[in-house]
Amino acid sequence: MPIIIITLRILFGLFLAFAGVMHLIKPKIFNRFIPSFLPKKTVNYLVGILEFSIGIGLLIKQTTHQAAMAFFVLMLLFLPIHIWDVFRERPAIGSKKIAFIRLPLQFVLLYIAFLIYSHS
Repeated sequence: MPIIIITLRILFGLFLAFAGVMHLIKPKIFNRFIPSFLPKKTVNYLVGILEFSIGIGLLIKQTTHQAAMAFFVLMLLFLPIHIWDVFRERPAIGSKKIAFIRLPLQFVLLYIAFLIYSHS
């Protein structure tokens, strides 16, 4: 596995594990990202557990392939939320400018997940 892929795997493994823990210990930070028609507490904890599990999975060589696919699917599921955020009057991510920057970043994350998956 190329060193850049190993670096990405470790970086995103740590990032996702950290984000997952933050969903569990500071759930209110993420409430604005969850559409009002969904149960915020349930979604927040579920996403936190998923992110933490995917992050740990990326850090374990034997589970990298499955975790990378899960990372890709999770980023794909987040895509509509980021599209929705761009069109909100007050984006959850902060400003309209940041929301517009965040949307293409989602495609970068999808590509990184695909790279890790295809090299594992």
